[in-house]
Amino acid sequence: MQSDNYHYTMKLDLLTAISPIDGRYRGKAEALAAYFSEFALIKYRVQVEIEYFITLCELPLPQLKGVGEDVFESLRSIYRNFSEADAQRIKDIESVTNHDVKAVEYFIKEEFDKLGGLEEYKEFIHFGLTSQDINNTSIPLSIKEALNNVYYPLIEELIAQLKQYATDWANVSMLAKTHGQPASPTRLGKEIMVFAYRLERQLAILKACPVTAKFGGATGNYNAHHVAYPSYDWKAFGNRFVSEKLGLEREEYTTQISNYDNLSAVFDAMKRINVIMIDMNRDFWLYISMEYFKQKIKAGEVGSSAMPHKVNPIDFENAEGNLGIANSILNHLAEKLPVSRLQRDLTDSTVLRNIGVPFGHVVIAIQSSLKGLRKLILNETAIYNDLDNCWSVVAEAIQTILRREAYPNPYEALKALTRTNQAITESSIKDFIEELNVSEDVKKELRCITPHSYTGI
Repeated sequence: MQSDNYHYTMKLDLLTAISPIDGRYRGKAEALAAYFSEFALIKYRVQVEIEYFITLCELPLPQLKGVGEDVFESLRSIYRNFSEADAQRIKDIESVTNHDVKAVEYFIKEEFDKLGGLEEYKEFIHFGLTSQDINNTSIPLSIKEALNNVYYPLIEELIAQLKQYATDWANVSMLAKTHGQPASPTRLGKEIMVFAYRLERQLAILKACPVTAKFGGATGNYNAHHVAYPSYDWKAFGNRFVSEKLGLEREEYTTQISNYDNLSAVFDAMKRINVIMIDMNRDFWLYISMEYFKQKIKAGEVGSSAMPHKVNPIDFENAEGNLGIANSILNHLAEKLPVSRLQRDLTDSTVLRNIGVPFGHVVIAIQSSLKGLRKLILNETAIYNDLDNCWSVVAEAIQTILRREAYPNPYEALKALTRTNQAITESSIKDFIEELNVSEDVKKELRCITPHSYTGI
């Protein structure tokens, strides 16, 4: 019993956190707390409510003409100076209301009382809205800002690192492997550039995904707004508010909640980027196992609890594992969120609170990938020897030139030479060339082909 009591009273910290995002890896994912924590969600809700009230004043509604522009900055200071104590006050109110968004409304009413002179306008806080008008603007706004301020800089740093290596190693000839078997030689820099190119293309697609918000009242029709003020164009008002005040795009036709289709597209785009990073991390893992790279050794680090000689590619493995978890959750978010019974059900609510989880795992993964990449030491000797011991790969080049020269059955001739269990060496290739019934100029051309030079463009 004593043990049970101990566990029930454990305080949350890095050692007691259930999720490694908030525990072991807190240092890597901490920047996301400003966007996806409970504190952050509450702050974004306060921001949306305040900006909505200000926009009603700017319209202006007749009853709000007494609110001067000189008050707007004081109102904005409510969310700009939002503190953990303010968030706790809202949680205390929520413990009574049992409704998180209503608690925000009551908190702002208290703040109006503190500012003075705004008491008569308090009922226009949250005027005509449902809680989803706040949630489905706050959450997309948090996602957009997390992408811009945390995710994009990190993924662009990864792309820049890959491009740097692509440049540094542009002329390093390397044996390619297709199906795990020796294939036409390539260049290390080009193979790394493949990943930079893929990431850049998919990142552009992600950035092109519109981040949209639902804002239209209890069932998406501005019922309450229209019945109170039928002469106003509330659709235009909503478009302007969401665009100008929040920097988002309003979904024109919705139920009570967002359609989430565009948010799903964002998650799908992130998944594709993650898949590319998984592919990249696995390839670097394999190159290390092939000894194409050594890894920088840090004093005091242990590679294996049993084998002192080991320097494991742990950063690439960590990245791969975190990306897998992220994609599992992103996949659920993308598939679940666009589905809601009739005009709404509540299944999206708890799911939305987990958006920060895949972001956290992705951020951890990108940092691990960068750490792994920056520990690499090129082992040119191993790369050179691997290529030099595989003269069979020039067979493609020789048979292609023979095709050009209309030589009879060139593919079959090279197949007979190379598709054996005997070692194909520089000597056997040169002997084969000398026996060909072609001109001396063609033979001279063929003699110049080596595994190190046959790397294409």
